[in-house]
Amino acid sequence: MTNILKKIISEKKQSLKLVKKENSLDFLEKNIKNQNFLNFKETIKKNKGVSLITEIKKASPSAGLLIENFNHLDIAKMYIDNGATCLSVLTEEKHFQGNLEHIQDIKRKFKIPVLAKDFFIDPYQITLAKSYGCDCVLIIIAALDVSQADEIYSEALKHDLSVIVEVHDLKEAELALKYEQALIGVNNRNLKTLDISINNTISIFEVIKDHKGPLLSESGIKNEKDARYIYEKTGIKNFLIGESLLKSDKPGDLMKRLFQITQ
Repeated sequence: MTNILKKIISEKKQSLKLVKKENSLDFLEKNIKNQNFLNFKETIKKNKGVSLITEIKKASPSAGLLIENFNHLDIAKMYIDNGATCLSVLTEEKHFQGNLEHIQDIKRKFKIPVLAKDFFIDPYQITLAKSYGCDCVLIIIAALDVSQADEIYSEALKHDLSVIVEVHDLKEAELALKYEQALIGVNNRNLKTLDISINNTISIFEVIKDHKGPLLSESGIKNEKDARYIYEKTGIKNFLIGESLLKSDKPGDLMKRLFQITQ
């Protein structure tokens, strides 16, 4: 099995070299002044019920092309009309066919917190993503060594961005606890093999249950039955969901059922 994560990170290092040449930090900082920002973390913390972070992506390494006639603004509107708490927007270009401009377009048209879902390996990317209007960034523990994760986390806080620290095993969960101001997201998908098990959230919960920030369960949640199972076992009621909604014939109905799992 090819290590998908390792491949993506290697490619990201190469593509970043070109981006850095084209966009100076000074240029990006000037663009930041033209953006409007919302507090992603507080939006979830203040929400008493289920929080749905609904994902916008055209493709993925595990599922291939998800949407042929992809329109990020139409998808964003559908999610928002059906009560989405926040949005997650894939910005990795090669494997997910994303783009940072999608965040900028969405933030200009809608008032909702947005996560830039990408593979952050360099503090430069924090400024880059914020210059397009994102409110939250992702630190994937499996993709970084501790010093890299520390550096990116510090840079995000310096830019007043929310941070989701993503883990997918017990060791990563223990490492994530040091990031006290972050949200912790448990990925039910192993990024190295792409295998999925929603029991991953349950097995990791004991390690992270006392963390101060909100806890999220990510990936592999097909329906309200899966979400309710996770909620009943852990009390986690914040879910990052993409493919199940994007593939659904009636995503609004599915969202309605997901919002009702705590009732």
